[in-house]
Amino acid sequence: MTAIATALSAATGLPVGTSDLVSLMAGGDLPAAPPEAVARPPLPGWTTRVRSLTVVVPARNEAANLPALLQELEQVFGLLPAFDFREVIVVDDGSSDGTSELAAKGGARVVRHAEALGNGAAVKRGIREARGEWILLLDGDGQHPPAAVPALLQLAERYDMVVGSRDGRGGSYHRNVANRIYNRLASYVSGRRIPDLTSGFRLLRADIAKDLVYLLPNTFSYPTTITMSMLRAGYGVAFQPIAVRRRQGKSHVRLLADGSRFLLIILRVATFFAPLRVFMPLSLLVALLGVGWYVYTYLTEGRFTNMAVVLLGQATLLFALGLISEQVAALRYQRLGRGDER
Repeated sequence: MTAIATALSAATGLPVGTSDLVSLMAGGDLPAAPPEAVARPPLPGWTTRVRSLTVVVPARNEAANLPALLQELEQVFGLLPAFDFREVIVVDDGSSDGTSELAAKGGARVVRHAEALGNGAAVKRGIREARGEWILLLDGDGQHPPAAVPALLQLAERYDMVVGSRDGRGGSYHRNVANRIYNRLASYVSGRRIPDLTSGFRLLRADIAKDLVYLLPNTFSYPTTITMSMLRAGYGVAFQPIAVRRRQGKSHVRLLADGSRFLLIILRVATFFAPLRVFMPLSLLVALLGVGWYVYTYLTEGRFTNMAVVLLGQATLLFALGLISEQVAALRYQRLGRGDER
């Protein structure tokens, strides 16, 4: 964080301290960028890996938030060294409040859905339309602070994806509790601690995103799929703590409907990329039940019952399915690895 503040201070000639940068990330008020800032050459120690960037902003009826968000993005990029290529794409997911017009006035390239297809569908469309080598995803409701982008860029020097992590904060109490449950379950499946599974604020390589786009659902569950898929495929994923802001207007997330869908997505991705993480515990559980039932009936009735045979057979079948699924999953790793050859 100190390095980021020093770099921004050197680029702009403005005194930007660490505490100032933290407050900006939380509040969103940014210093005005001098006109010459965009023309400055790359700073020593600054990002050199991310030189071509597409910003994808899915938006549905975000007229109250989008203009300020686009302005903040331009101010932040104005403080950074110039990119070789940079574009902002706003995917209007069937808005009825002038979101497209405001996005175009803000300098974004607008892609519009004739009707609402879902937040994930908008993200997928933005990924397919992206022309940059890296993609920055953030929501159009203004909750994700653009001032955190420099921190994501710094970590992208060493990682294939950087996630803006809320660490279980920033939403209502029930959503925070639900997110912690999802995070722990996903951490078990992936074999790595995941502090924020559902954050839509992330920077990742475009070639990997395009390889994964066929897996993504059309709903708010798309961050779950991207995170778990990349972790299980062996890509480098980092989590950068951020402080989200309160949004204006009503959220489109439905706690029960989308929450249950998140759980199904986790299990789906688990069986897709790490099937033994699901089948092995189930096989052991059923096998223990079978052995336990056999011991119980032998001690009480002196015989080996059909139920014990069925349970042990089911345990063997589950284990075999896990092994077969693991082999099939290996083929998907080959698909995800093609982006490294480009």
